[in-house]
Amino acid sequence: MDRLAKRQLFGTAALVTAVAVVAVVVSPGRLIREAMHLADHPVYLAGVIVTLYLARPFFAWPTMPLSAFVGFVLGTGYGIPVALVGALVTCLIPYRFAERAGEQGGMFGWLGESGQRIIEVTGETRGVLAARLSPVPADPVSYGAGFAGVSTRAFVVGTFVGEIPWVVVEVLVLLGALSVLVLAGPTYRHFTGRPDSS
Repeated sequence: MDRLAKRQLFGTAALVTAVAVVAVVVSPGRLIREAMHLADHPVYLAGVIVTLYLARPFFAWPTMPLSAFVGFVLGTGYGIPVALVGALVTCLIPYRFAERAGEQGGMFGWLGESGQRIIEVTGETRGVLAARLSPVPADPVSYGAGFAGVSTRAFVVGTFVGEIPWVVVEVLVLLGALSVLVLAGPTYRHFTGRPDSS
């Protein structure tokens, strides 16, 4: 293994370790709970949403809690398009990183060559779209596309279209689940005849 590949392997291992530690200490659920009180302050809320989507890839968080948060605060009318744009932006970060790392050669160059062989068969846009529609987590798809040298246009189109069904489901289903949780206490007290303490 050459020096570049060893350096990339060491750097990747250090990054994965750091992300794992931070992901355990700071959960997206905790951040979302802390941000809920900002719903009455649109400017601050916009800042929180942008920050969460930009920070997400560095902490390896799934996009699902962010879509649920956006849908819960903004409703489905605004929540779905905002969550969709957020998903696209947050996926561009690992894609750009992998695109630049793949150009350096070494271990990442080998990953890029493997991805390029797949893209030659499927086509860039179709390959990204198929990967996005599959249940594969967002970040491996983004890294894979970057290593494979997929064009920005193909990545954006494939990601945007492929994320539509996932974002809709995440906003609607998780919005419904959050609503059930909010109403569970009062409903239980109503049917059991206990006074409402809220």
